Amino acid sequence: MPKIDLHTHSDFSDGTCSPEEVVHAAIKSGANIFALTDHDTTDGVRRAEAVCKEHRILFTPGVEISTREHDHLHFTGYNLDLNNPEFQAFLAQNRENRKNRIRQIIRQLQEAGVPITEEDVFKRAPNTVSRAHVADALKENGVVPSRQEGFRRWLVQGQPGYVPSAGVTAVEAIRHIKRAGGVAVIAHPGIVAEHWNFPAWTEAGLDGVEVFYPAHTFTMKQDLLALTRKYGLLATAGSDYHGPRAGRITTPGMQIPEPHYNKLLRKLFNQ
Repeated sequence: MPKIDLHTHSDFSDGTCSPEEVVHAAIKSGANIFALTDHDTTDGVRRAEAVCKEHRILFTPGVEISTREHDHLHFTGYNLDLNNPEFQAFLAQNRENRKNRIRQIIRQLQEAGVPITEEDVFKRAPNTVSRAHVADALKENGVVPSRQEGFRRWLVQGQPGYVPSAGVTAVEAIRHIKRAGGVAVIAHPGIVAEHWNFPAWTEAGLDGVEVFYPAHTFTMKQDLLALTRKYGLLATAGSDYHGPRAGRITTPGMQIPEPHYNKLLRKLFNQ
């Protein structure tokens, strides 16, 4: 089956590699369609695009947008007009909302006696700051042994450092992507199944579903494929690669069946 990756992150958000390094890892894995989908920023996209052009890999400009409805209810956008001023203003506001959330998280951790400062966190995030940067700071300060343990012990719901997301609604995320000329896809839907609202999302303009994702079981993939047929949506594939130092999946690229691959070629590249 063809291999692609429409869901990756660089150090412009919570990834641990440069955009160029992420592309090279995807190429090494055998992927021939690529998107960089950093959280709430497209600032690394042109750098990734240059490497893709050099290696003749199909490339689409992307982004991942969080919502306030759930910490993991996210939407990716592709074929975006990067020069759309309204969309860039929207992303800038999202990044500012993130900063405010992180400052509150840091205050709560400090109140809980955790040794951490704003400088510890924000020095790691020249563009988009996230809870991952807080977890990395906790690791560096010797509070936890890993980024994952930082989340588990301090940053998820029920723990002292948890603050709900300040993002937009799912419908708003989709509409912003569409206004920028983009293709809107729900990311990793299998981990937010209790929050599915495909009737409202498709009415707002949803184009696709990230069916082929590392955490999705065979049964989940079949359920999601059934939804793509019911609502006339694309099936996409993405690894959610964050780099080898992120402590999660270490290899980008996901296989996708030929019929879905061909539909993506038509939708994203008019091929």
